[in-house]
Parts: sequence; C-alpha cells; structure tokens
Amino acid sequence: MNQLLRPSAERGNADFGWLKSKHTFSFGSYYDPKHSGFGALRVINEDKVAPSAGFPTHPHENMEIISYVVSGALEHKDSLGTGSVIREGDLQRMSAGTGVRHSEYNHSDTDPVHFLQIWIVPEKDGLTPGYEQKTFPTAERRDNLRLIGSRDGRRGSVVIHQDVDLYASLLSAGKSVAIEIRPGRKGWLQIVKGALGVDGQTLAAGDGLGLLQAGEVSLVASLDAEFLLFDLSA
Repeated sequence: MNQLLRPSAERGNADFGWLKSKHTFSFGSYYDPKHSGFGALRVINEDKVAPSAGFPTHPHENMEIISYVVSGALEHKDSLGTGSVIREGDLQRMSAGTGVRHSEYNHSDTDPVHFLQIWIVPEKDGLTPGYEQKTFPTAERRDNLRLIGSRDGRRGSVVIHQDVDLYASLLSAGKSVAIEIRPGRKGWLQIVKGALGVDGQTLAAGDGLGLLQAGEVSLVASLDAEFLLFDLSA
C-alpha cells in the first residue's frame, strides 16, 4: 500500500459546545488503533473555539506542540512567561520538554478561532522547555511550498526538535506543485481548505493522506486549496 487515506468524515469527533474538534489520530477519549499517529506525528486536531472561550492552564511534557491558525486569533500564555497572540499565517512551536504549563484562549469576544493543534514526538525526552513563533505571509505560501518548520530552522522556519520538515501552501485553483518523497522518508498531507487532486483522487478539507513510497507526487488544486505537508523519517 503506497498511500494511506484518512477521510475527514472518519475522524474522531468532540463537541463541548465552546469547542468543536476533529481528531485525525487517537486523542483524549477517542481511540482508533489503526490511526494512532504517523511516525513522529502524533496529533492533528482541527479545533474551532467559540468567542472568549478556551483551554485553561494545563500541563504538558516531552512533546513538540504546534499551532497553525486558519482564521481568527489564539491567545497563548505559559509558565515560561510567554504571552502572545497567534493569527492566520503564524506558526507557534512550544517544546514541553521537562514540563510546561500553558493556556490557549480565543482572543476575540465576537469571532471564533479555527486552528490546527499538532503534536510531534521530540527526538529525545528531557529537552529544556522553549517557545518560538513566526509569521509566514500569504505571498510566501501562495502557489509555493513554503518551509515553515524544520529541525535546523533553515530558510527562516521554526525549529522543531525532530527529523521533520513542515511545509505550508496556498495553491490557487488550476495550479500545481510537485513534491518529492525521498528514500527513507514518508509524507503526510493534511488538507486545510478547498480541494486538491493527488494521483487522480480528490482530497477535500479535513482529509489526510499518508505517502509511503519514495518518488514524485503531483498536487493539483481543483479549488483554491490550503494544505500542510509533513516530510518525516520513515
């Protein structure tokens, strides 16, 4: 099997009123032994949080926690003394390491916030907790694969303490990009918005696709599409 399709409709679902969440992989009370991560990629939750609501202060350890905001604004505070607002085009990485406490709230009292919560298992336990946030303008992601996260922070990307390259793209309808899965690697494609053709099949918002075979893969936007690509060690 060269590809692993994860349709949006088959994801786990959580609805707490103030929070509506879709789980690509097992998370919280949702457990699916066939979908408990993809290599070092452990969690992709698509979260929608009501105005002024959010996650109160809670602990984490030994995890790289990444937030990618689709729309709205997410307010972050943590025990490292960080206080920030994460908006569309921003990528936040918090290394929980030996232990950190944080909260995340919708920064607006009128509009919802829509974001992807991503967890990646770090290359080793016991890292010093840390925080990083960078903005990647629309122009840099438009019809392009923009590197936004990497182990070495190259090209201005956020540092992720794992052998992973994370790309973001806003692909206009009718445009295409080619991605290369190198030997010894695998990829996870997560569609955020729109529709994307991959090897003759169409993926819609919320769909995920694991790419398990080395080689070139062509991505064609049938509608304006936003997506993330994780390039991971196999």
